[in-house]
This record gives sequence, structure tokens and C-alpha cells, in this order.
Amino acid sequence: PNRVLLGCFVLHYAHRALIFPLLIRAGKPTPFFTFVLALLFCVFNGYLQGRSLTAYAAYPPGWLGDSRFITGFLGWLIGMAINIHSDHILRNLRKPGETGYKIPRGGMFEYVSGANFFGEILEWFGFALACCTIESFAFALCSLFILGSRARQHHK
Repeated sequence: PNRVLLGCFVLHYAHRALIFPLLIRAGKPTPFFTFVLALLFCVFNGYLQGRSLTAYAAYPPGWLGDSRFITGFLGWLIGMAINIHSDHILRNLRKPGETGYKIPRGGMFEYVSGANFFGEILEWFGFALACCTIESFAFALCSLFILGSRARQHHK
């Protein structure tokens, strides 16, 4: 179970760090202070999740068949799919050279204005349920507060 859960975490960040940047078009630059804060959070959280899953979290035999793991894993998987699909919709909002604000349509944007944020929050709460560790729950709460705040700003 530890390897599967660690694999989920690594898969998300491999996509976010390697694939996502290759897909996005030039946009607004990220302020340096925001970049530093995000980097520090990701380094600290990566260490915390990795250390928890490699050294401390012990799962009983059959954990991969436990309803908490299955429900959490499905939440993680659905959340990641929503996040990736929502990012795709956002990347394709404007034609090259076009500027200005556009309201995204399709996918989960039909139900929530910050579908990309919703997907990632769902992903990390699913991960927390699948892990059942205090570290993963703390990460899910941080994601909720940080991404929820961003979603509210974007909605306004």
C-alpha cells in the first residue's frame, strides 16, 4: 500500500512539474515571492508525505481491498481526472493572440466555477482517506484552504 500511495503522490507531481508546463501557453508571470512560498510548501510537504509513507505508515494486510483505501483511491483518481480535464479547458479558452476574460464551459465548469481547484481538492482528500495518516489529512486541509481561497478569488 505504501508504494501505491507514494506512486499516487509522485504521479500527480510528475504531471504537475513535467507535463503541465509543456502544455501551457505563455501567460502571466508568477511573482517571485509566490514562487518561493509554493516551492517551500512543496518541498516541505513532499518530504512529509514521502517520509510518512516510507518510514512510518504501516498498513494491515489487505489494505488495498479496504473500503477506505478503495473510496479514497477513487476520489484521488476522479479528482486528478477533473483537474487535468479542467486545465485542458482553461488552456484552450482563448485562441492564440486573444486576450481578455472568458468564462470556461464544459466538464465540471458547468457545476463549479473553479473546477480545476475542486478537482485538486477532491484528489487530496481522496489521498488522505486512502492513506489514513495525519500527514495526508493535514495536506488535504492545506489544499482546501489554499486552493479554496484561490477559487473564491477566481469566482469573484
